[in-house]
Amino acid sequence: MDTIKITCDGHEFQVEKFTTVGEFVENHFPDDKLKYVLATRNGKLSELNAVMEKDTSLELLAKSTVVGMDTYKRSLTLIMVKAFADVLGSKTNHRVNVMYSMGKGYFCKLISDEIAISDELIAKVKARMDEIVAADMDIVKESVSTDEAIARFAKQGMADKEKLFKFRRVSKANLYSLDGYEDYFYGYMVPSTAYISCYDLIPYDEGFVLLAPRKENPDVLPEFIPQRKLFEVLKTSDEWGKTLDVENVGDLNEAITSGDINELMLVQEALMEKQIAEIADKILEGGKKIVLIAGPSSSGKTTFSHRLSVQLRAQGLRPYPLALDNYFVDREFTPRDENGNYDFECIEAMDLELFNSDMSKLLAGEEIEMPTFNFKIGKKEYKGKKMKLNDGDVLVAEGIHALNPLMTSELPDESKFKVYISALTQLNIDQHNRIPTTDGRLVRRIVRDARTRGNDARATIAMWPSVRRGEEKYIFPFQEQADAMFNSALIYELSVIKQYAEPLLFAVPKDCPEYLEAKRLLKFLDYFLGLEVTNIPKNSILREFVGGGCFDL
Repeated sequence: MDTIKITCDGHEFQVEKFTTVGEFVENHFPDDKLKYVLATRNGKLSELNAVMEKDTSLELLAKSTVVGMDTYKRSLTLIMVKAFADVLGSKTNHRVNVMYSMGKGYFCKLISDEIAISDELIAKVKARMDEIVAADMDIVKESVSTDEAIARFAKQGMADKEKLFKFRRVSKANLYSLDGYEDYFYGYMVPSTAYISCYDLIPYDEGFVLLAPRKENPDVLPEFIPQRKLFEVLKTSDEWGKTLDVENVGDLNEAITSGDINELMLVQEALMEKQIAEIADKILEGGKKIVLIAGPSSSGKTTFSHRLSVQLRAQGLRPYPLALDNYFVDREFTPRDENGNYDFECIEAMDLELFNSDMSKLLAGEEIEMPTFNFKIGKKEYKGKKMKLNDGDVLVAEGIHALNPLMTSELPDESKFKVYISALTQLNIDQHNRIPTTDGRLVRRIVRDARTRGNDARATIAMWPSVRRGEEKYIFPFQEQADAMFNSALIYELSVIKQYAEPLLFAVPKDCPEYLEAKRLLKFLDYFLGLEVTNIPKNSILREFVGGGCFDL
């Protein structure tokens, strides 16, 4: 019998030709059979059902990896949708929309004219999910032509997927079936339901949350902590999508081909400007003297602060920009992380005492000299820049720690107005395939870094996990303390930014660790039709990333 050589985890194994990756794991790592959910074969991402026909360098990917947890959540979503179909039956006209991230899970809605969501129904669906998992049912992949996929979607009433594939340029589509239920999912799946062991369904608002574990602790379900303010912003963004008649990528592509996209762009920009004006109204009405703006990387904080300043001027106020980065401690006092590198993202890297002292003096009507941080020498410098707040003057301060109470601990609460901004993607690929907010921000960051900092896509992708860890630790915990939240994501932006991102992603070498992520992003962007940048307003937040804006950034 023919054998092949498998190199895995520093060891070599002789196995029979045509052994699947899953069989290899079961034979050689039986205690970890359900730990690994994907693999790479000779550097190429692969499902566990893949057959190995030649000598292979194999890397097993656990649920604790980013791509592994994405696969876990994708498979969990299939089980949930299948359970709803089983509980409600084929005669009940319904659909389940997986809408956006919420409290470490996915907020979902049941759309039906015949039955309403209820605690009793959710309990029945959860029980059915438990049965499906316990039965260790196979998740079967079938590759069909795009035309065949469209025909099947039409027959099953999946209009969103039917519309999506009308604009696909690939000739094949991978469909997944579970005990007779068939669906399309963007990305790979686990081979059977037994791999999905940790989940819950929790009623929330007019829908429910599908709760999943985090990759850091994939076998423990986190506590569900509602984020009401963030949720309301997401609901508003969803309503904007309905107003614009664009709820998924198929709708967006149709708007582009029909010629309606220019009006759509103008309406969304108008909705954004209206919201910024409303925030300016609140600042004026509250008599606030310092506006604190925080948000994760590539959320558009700088452009937002400029647009807010314009609205404040329209209210008769005089805004003064203030970069918190000028209040870093001198380099010699910067904390170091566990690897001995300078940790510029921790709150201890900020000169809290000086910042609070300077701001207190300004609020008391005193004049101060403002520091400028010299990043080359790692020290604050004073160049005679004086500042004094008069009646009608407002400080607009932007930085990752702006909402952290320690940053402004000595300032009176009545003088502060806190704004949290993020790019909360309201657009989904289809009803069951959501676009992670982090993907939109990463693509923004890749394009901006290449244009303004000379970084290639590989460098940006490599640093992204570190950026995300900093956000989880220093930004997200304080978002619910904001007085206002602003969503900077534009429904049409990925159709514009793909033209800038794709060449950068294609340039990532195949032999580097960042290649798989670059390839995934390319596949993701391929769902979108391209859109020209010419008609984008000069003050659009998107200009911060693609260039050509009217603000001095």
